[in-house]
Amino acid sequence: MVSENFNGKTPGGFRAKHAVLLILGILLLDQALKIYIKTHFTYGEERLVLGSWLRLHFIENEGMAWGLKFKIDAGKLFLTLFRLVAVIWGTFFILKLIRKKYPAKLLTCCCLIYAGAAGNLIDSMFYGVIFDKGAMFNANGTDLNNYEGLAQFTTHGYTSFMNGNVVDMIYCPLFSGHFPSWMPFVGGDYFEFFNLIFNLADAAICIGLAGLLLLRKRKPEVIEDLP
Repeated sequence: MVSENFNGKTPGGFRAKHAVLLILGILLLDQALKIYIKTHFTYGEERLVLGSWLRLHFIENEGMAWGLKFKIDAGKLFLTLFRLVAVIWGTFFILKLIRKKYPAKLLTCCCLIYAGAAGNLIDSMFYGVIFDKGAMFNANGTDLNNYEGLAQFTTHGYTSFMNGNVVDMIYCPLFSGHFPSWMPFVGGDYFEFFNLIFNLADAAICIGLAGLLLLRKRKPEVIEDLP
């Protein structure tokens, strides 16, 4: 085990090749699953993986993680550009952490966040031009309409460069039921706990952020001494 000095840095350990392998591994898994879902599932199709606890449910979103979105016309392009700038900045930030020999746990968390951001950036930049079908805004411009059939690779995409949608598919509601009838407004309504649909890139970002919070709580000097 590599010991840490007073400022939380390590004299060895995590190197650039480890960061590259971790990031590439997440990107390959994320993109492989997204492309499989995109080309083998019809929009809105759902298949059970582990009973009702883990399902694959194909949707797309034009916004941020967990289906959040901008309510402006140029929001999609703005978000893609923001992701691109964040990934470029993240590249230099991670390299700086490696040069300064920060702990492997901290670098792992940063690489998870970086890989997740890069994974969704690939969707936003390229999926609109390499696939022939994608969910598009309805006539009112308020929500995405689905499409029929399976998407295929093409040289004529469904939208322009940097305006593609992010593919989501992991759906794992923990439990469901109905609100008690005596509850105001929602009494008797059906509900599902944790009904968000996400992808591996979203999961990597959340795990990385959770790890940073734990490090901040247990070893605040590791976070506070960041460059």
